[in-house]
Amino acid sequence: MRVLMVCLGNICRSPIAEGILRHKAAEKGLDIITDSAGTSAFHVGEAPDHRMILTAGKNGIDISDLSARQFISADYQNFDLIYAMDESNYENMIRLANNDSDREKVRLILNESTPGLNASVPDPYYGGDQGFQHVIDLLDVAVDKVIERIETNG
Repeated sequence: MRVLMVCLGNICRSPIAEGILRHKAAEKGLDIITDSAGTSAFHVGEAPDHRMILTAGKNGIDISDLSARQFISADYQNFDLIYAMDESNYENMIRLANNDSDREKVRLILNESTPGLNASVPDPYYGGDQGFQHVIDLLDVAVDKVIERIETNG
């Protein structure tokens, strides 16, 4: 299974979503290939935000090896599931979809933990340090559901 996490700049929300999934998959011995991307090119080549790296580390997750990249239409061929952190990024990815099969791969990640609410993972970039922990807490629950989905559906 190949899973892509996507936010706007690929330095806060999607790298930690990838890191949480990578960490939990390794703990369970699951064969899940993870990656993350941003719908913008603002931070291509940059490491995750230092505040997210620090907060992730406090939660036992290392994302210091990640590097931002931009989401491209070829990602539809390379991934089985693609999770957007919010509706804006969801819509940006849907616009790049080539067909219904591509569109069916894209989901809002918090719909895994709160089905049908179309809730967004808040962007902690302009807030205080507590926002980074809040994002991790939200994604921790959602990623558990992603793993349940993968274990159930293969």
